[in-house]
Amino acid sequence: QVQLVESGGGLVQAEGSLRLSCVVTGRTGTYYNMGWFRQAPGKEREFVAVINWRGDMTKYADFVKGRFTISRDNTKNTVYLQMNSLKPEDTAVYYCAASYNYEFRSVNYWGQGTQVTVSS
Repeated sequence: QVQLVESGGGLVQAEGSLRLSCVVTGRTGTYYNMGWFRQAPGKEREFVAVINWRGDMTKYADFVKGRFTISRDNTKNTVYLQMNSLKPEDTAVYYCAASYNYEFRSVNYWGQGTQVTVSS
């Protein structure tokens, strides 16, 4: 069984920064492609960023390019999302996800989510 536990969310002013963390526990945690998704109130869950299991390939949604950075430390079974220049429209619950597929055509595991609130 694999579990994903997010942390690092909170309340921040516009143009501020936050770093989210997601710890992967369970078997073979380092062999998953890892992603971040988010869901704002009344909206569908949307893709934010993905990193492959080796950590040498990343992909971002257009609305976060240049502001967010995904990274991972496989020695700590942890994936990060550094969020800079935050905007009020970034307010959402952020979810960590694991997939055998880099394109995330299916998600094998979800975290419980962490709330990010950006005030104007």
